[in-house]
Amino acid sequence: MMSRLLALLAATLGLILSAIPAAAEVTVTFHSFNGSLFGRYPHTFVSFEGTLDSTGTHVSENFGFTAKSVTPAVLTSWVRHEVHSEGAEYIAASNIHFSVSVDDATYLAMKAEVFTWEDMPGKFYQLDSNNCVHFVAAIARIAGLEADVPREYVRRPKSWLNYIAAKNPELGAAAVD
Repeated sequence: MMSRLLALLAATLGLILSAIPAAAEVTVTFHSFNGSLFGRYPHTFVSFEGTLDSTGTHVSENFGFTAKSVTPAVLTSWVRHEVHSEGAEYIAASNIHFSVSVDDATYLAMKAEVFTWEDMPGKFYQLDSNNCVHFVAAIARIAGLEADVPREYVRRPKSWLNYIAAKNPELGAAAVD
């Protein structure tokens, strides 16, 4: 009698657990772009892909931080900024360094950080102290990664992401050539 009761309980528990959907998650991918001859300079950005567990909402977006317009002033002073989303061709041409999976709360904290940078008043972009590398570092820290920005990497997004991958060996990410 006891073994049949245990079998029934086990079967019931199995049915209940099989009815629970698998946990959804968002994958955050860290990209760099090498630059091009005509107008695009080296850059780093993040993309988000997945489904929110709490709402079932599909997420497919990307964000980078840049100067609103590229003029000589970018080299020496604070300039107007924007949070920019890249097109599919640009993303396909980028280097993928590593990805991390995050839960809804972490994703929402990252989105809040994106909005914070986007909504900063006035001139918030400065090539050597507040550029795309600093923006992506802020997102990486929310993911729990060690993500400082040493001076030698400020203008070298690909090298910086390789450095971050090496500082966070749990990522298992190889350096991008």
